[in-house]
Amino acid sequence: MSTGFDESEVDAISLTPGTGEHEDEPASTQSTTSRRLAVSGEVLVLYLICIAIALGLSALLVQVTGGSAGDVFNALLDGSFRKPGRIGLTIGVAVPLLLVALGTIISTKAGLVNIGQEGQVFLGAAFAAYVGTEMGGPGPLVIVALLIGGVVGGALWAGIAAVLKYRRNVPEVLTTLLLVTVGSQLVGYGLKNQWLLLAPAEGRSNRQQVSKQLTDDVRIPRITWFGNEFPISAFLALAIAALVALALASTVWGFRVRMLGQNPQTAQRAGVAAERYGGGAMMLSGGFAGLAGGAMLAGGDFGNYTLVPGFPSQIGWTGLLVALVARQRVIGAIFAALVFASLRTGSGFLAATGVERRVTDVVQGLLVLALLIPPALLFLRQQRRATAAAGDRT
Repeated sequence: MSTGFDESEVDAISLTPGTGEHEDEPASTQSTTSRRLAVSGEVLVLYLICIAIALGLSALLVQVTGGSAGDVFNALLDGSFRKPGRIGLTIGVAVPLLLVALGTIISTKAGLVNIGQEGQVFLGAAFAAYVGTEMGGPGPLVIVALLIGGVVGGALWAGIAAVLKYRRNVPEVLTTLLLVTVGSQLVGYGLKNQWLLLAPAEGRSNRQQVSKQLTDDVRIPRITWFGNEFPISAFLALAIAALVALALASTVWGFRVRMLGQNPQTAQRAGVAAERYGGGAMMLSGGFAGLAGGAMLAGGDFGNYTLVPGFPSQIGWTGLLVALVARQRVIGAIFAALVFASLRTGSGFLAATGVERRVTDVVQGLLVLALLIPPALLFLRQQRRATAAAGDRT
C-alpha cells in the first residue's frame, strides 16, 4: 500500500492538457525537462501552502488557549536545538524513530500494513534487556548480542501476523494492532517475575516493576559533538538507512518486494512467492522495530538503561507517522524523524510558556495532515484525468 506517488507517477501527471494522453510525437528533451520542472514546482508550492496553513492553525490554537505563538515557537527551538545539549537529545530520540520508519517502509513497499510497531518495539526491548542482563562476556559482544536479541524479538512478534495472513488469510492490519496489547501484557508478566525480567528486590521498592539496569560495559558508547552527547547508534541508523534505500532500489529482492506491493497477481505470475517475500518483509519490519527497542534500552536516552512498563513511550506509533509523512522514502524518513524528535524534545520547554505540552501533539497532527494532503490532491487529479481519458476513448 502506498500513501503517495512513486517516481513513475510523476510522468503520469505530465499529460497533454485536455486529453489526459501522451503526445503522439515524442517531446524534445528540453520540453520534457520543462514539464518535469513545472510539475515539481507545482508540488513544492502545494506543500508549502499546506505547511503554512498548518503552522497558522497551530499559532491560532496557541493564541486561543491564552499563550503566545512566538514564545511557544522559541520554546520548541530551545528545547530541541538551541539550548546546550539539546541537539544530542533530539538525535538520540530520532534514532529509534528512523529505525521504526525504515521497517515500516519495507513492509509498505510489499503491500502490507504493519501498525503494530509499538508492541514490536516493546518485545524487542524485552529481548534485549534479557540478553543484556543475563549474558556474560566482553561488553562489546554483549551489546551486539542484545541488539540482535531486539531484532529477533520484534521479528518474531511481527512474524505471528505474517503467519496468520499467509496461512489463515487474517488481515495484518488487525493482527499487528491487536498484538500490541498482547505484547504489552506479555512484557508486563516478565516484569513481575525475577526468572524473566524483574530485578532483584534489593535496592528497589516492592512496587517498582523494573528490569536490572544494564552495566556500564554493555551500554552503547556515546560521543560528544560540540557539547552535544548522543549514542553512536545514530551512525548505525544512517548506515542502515543507506542499505535499505540501496536494497529496495537496486537489488533483485527489492524489485520483487516492490512488484509484490504494486501488483500481487502479476508478481505471483512472475514467480514472486507472496508468503516468502511478503512474510519476510513483515518480519523485517518487526525486526527494525525490535532493533529500535534494543537501541533505546542500551542508548541511554530512554528508561535509564532499564526496562519499565510503558517503555516504548509512543516511539512505535510516532515512527509509523514518520514513514507516513516521508511517503515511504528513506531520505524523507531521515528528515521527518528529526522533525518529530524535535517536537518531542522541545515540548519539555513549553511549561515556561504556560501552554500545555499536549499542544505539540496537535501541532504534530496538523503537520502530518499538511504533508498528506498534497499527495491526496495529486492522486485525485490523476484519477480525474484517467477518467476523462477513458471517456474520450469511448
